[in-house]
Amino acid sequence: MTTRTLTVRTEQLRLTVPFRISGYVFEHSDVVVVTIRDGPRSGRGEASGVYYVSDDAPHMLAGIESCRTAIEGGASRHDLQALLPPGGARNALDCALWELEAAQRGVPVWALAGLEAPKPLVTTFTLGADDPETVAAGARRYADARAIKLKLTGEIEADLGRIEAVRTARTDVWLGVDANQGFARRDLDRLVEALVEHRVALLEQPLARGREADLEGYASPVPIAADESALSLADVPGLVGRFDVVNIKLDKCGGLTEGLAMAAEARRLGLQVMVGNMVGTSLAMAPAYLLGQLCDYVDLDGPTFLTEDRQPAVVYRDGFITCGEGVWGGGGRLVA
Repeated sequence: MTTRTLTVRTEQLRLTVPFRISGYVFEHSDVVVVTIRDGPRSGRGEASGVYYVSDDAPHMLAGIESCRTAIEGGASRHDLQALLPPGGARNALDCALWELEAAQRGVPVWALAGLEAPKPLVTTFTLGADDPETVAAGARRYADARAIKLKLTGEIEADLGRIEAVRTARTDVWLGVDANQGFARRDLDRLVEALVEHRVALLEQPLARGREADLEGYASPVPIAADESALSLADVPGLVGRFDVVNIKLDKCGGLTEGLAMAAEARRLGLQVMVGNMVGTSLAMAPAYLLGQLCDYVDLDGPTFLTEDRQPAVVYRDGFITCGEGVWGGGGRLVA
């Protein structure tokens, strides 16, 4: 007989400085944190939701409450897939159930998931869509970064200036750009030409979700990644012939369970795989870090934007992210 209890709380994470992307400026991030306790064992999950589909904290809370009875009654991660659609609510619960199951079995989540012991990963560090002088200074401040991602807005002249400024400031670094749906198809050729000139290695989501057909057969020398166009497993088949890379975020797809399935399906279809993040603490990065072990590109710098992180925390050093088992998912976790 289950003795489970589910507790839920919201937290507002403060950013050190406002962060600008195409169409948005962020000063904080509201997250939902769940804890599932069963006897002396517990599991936790954190979710930020998906702002551009109105998956905010109230929406996530409503989703979690809608399946409280099932979760407290013993629902599994696999049951959860049918209880909730992809999104932040399912992500928080799914990650908590992974950690709880690992604790009950006395093994780390990576072993439970059939993965090898995790290794440090090179992660991108992200620059907001600021003026050229600001992004160049930011690139120089990321002195240890091996990979940098620059946000674009779709304002072609301003974006070209940003790209040139970052490449000039850091001639050595791997560089990717993220348009967050900001461009129109008519500007794509000019953008890609500049990306090639400045040795940019990845272009994320140049066009709006819903305009995927505009990329059909587009022969870009720079790999194009689907982010907003790839919310969940159901979106992956439609990316073939339009995108080269799938950016998987646990808040989009609804947790590590579907994230692993998306990675496997993307590989089967000949697509590369990326793991990304919404702004969150180390508790949100840790499950994504495990998924990152299977990925070609890793973007897990969310806690670096915060005024305060959870402890213990992931470690950023020499351009790598490392996540110890004490952060999340180590197995054997007792109720605090």
